[in-house]
Parts: sequence; structure tokens; C-alpha cells
Amino acid sequence: MTETSSNSGSGGGATGRIGIGLEMDATHLKILEVLRDNGRVSVSALAERVGISRANAYTRFEALRADGVIRRFTAEIDHQRTGLGIVALIFVTVRQQMWRQFRAQLAQMPEVEYCAITTGQHDAMIQVRMADVAEVHAMVTERLANIPAVKATETVFILDEVLRRPYVLPSDRDRGRGAPRRPASSSGASASASASSSTPEPEQGQGQGQGQGQGQGLPLGKMRFVGAAEGRAALRDAT
Repeated sequence: MTETSSNSGSGGGATGRIGIGLEMDATHLKILEVLRDNGRVSVSALAERVGISRANAYTRFEALRADGVIRRFTAEIDHQRTGLGIVALIFVTVRQQMWRQFRAQLAQMPEVEYCAITTGQHDAMIQVRMADVAEVHAMVTERLANIPAVKATETVFILDEVLRRPYVLPSDRDRGRGAPRRPASSSGASASASASSSTPEPEQGQGQGQGQGQGQGLPLGKMRFVGAAEGRAALRDAT
């Protein structure tokens, strides 16, 4: 948003009320959809695409920023072009009494792109981008392994990044299920009701085929895929 960033904080007495108790509605979501495609769109173009006045678009955009819905603007780059073509996920088991040290040590590693605390077999997942496999190996064996808080690691290399979106919105789920796009409106109540009533359906493969083997009845996030040989043995036993 080039046109709004220079005007942030201006606009008279009404500016102080922007973002206080913001209620998201369908128009706010539409603004976020447009910004997802082009974060540098002008206010005039934003208003035209959303179907509202320029003043309304500016006020709503500033409200989204002031309320913290929009946190910051950044650039998306081609990591291959910058020489960091190897992506790896490192799953870490942390000694439970040393979480504070783990977080502090991880903050000192600028090559870590992302870290999340997880459920399941491991405690955390780290994503790194490196120039080659040897750099990933060196990080795991020489840096992570020397952190006392790290009990064990498991490294998985990403072969192909099939899909990456800047962010997803409740309206995306409706379109994914074949529902028509909701028209932009200023009614926060109707938008909230529509968003809360839409439940994402299980992806193809998650809810199907789990009656075979031991994956049946497992909650999402703990799916277990059975190997072919093991699956055939289970079928023979069942018959």
C-alpha cells in the first residue's frame, strides 16, 4: 500500500478512533483478499476492486493496521535466485526443563526461517534454507546438537514446494467448497455468522482409506500411513 503508508496517523480527530474494537466483516475480508494479490495497490485501486468509496477503503485499511490485523508489509523473494535452494524441516525433541534455553539459542540462529512448537512425537519444528545439503548437516550436527536443551533431532528435506500462500481467509473455505462469493457488506454480524458456520471438509485422502490398517479413528494431525507390505498383511489377516 504505497498511497496509505505515507498518510498513516493523519486525518483529524477521527483517526484516534480507528481500530478501537474493530469488528471484521465481509468488506474487511475482501480488502485482505486484494492486498494478498498486491500489497502495494493504491487506495483508489483498492476501493474500485472492493466496490466501496475511496474514503471508506482508506478508513478500513487504516483500521486493519491500527487494530493489528495487518501486522506489516514485506517482500516475497525467489530463494533459488538468492542461492538458498535447499529447504529442510528439522524436528526437535526438547528437554522439558530447558525450554527457555532452547528459545534463546534458537533466536541466535539467523538461518532459521520458521520455528513452531508442535504436538506429536517431537516438540518443535524448524525450517531452514541453505545453499546445499552439507550446510544443513553442519547445522544439525554442529550447532543444534551442541545445545544442551536439544535431546534429539530428525531432519526431512523438502523436494518441491508445491503451494505457498501468504495467508488464508475464512472466505477461501467457502469458495473451495463451491459456495458463491459473499458480496461485500458492512454487516459484521452476518459475516461472523457465515464464517463460523463454515467447517472445512477433510482433504482427499485424510478421511478415505483409513479404515484399512491402524489409521482409523485417529484425530487430524496424527494420521498414520501404513506401508504397502504391512497393509497387505493386515488385509490377509482380516480375510
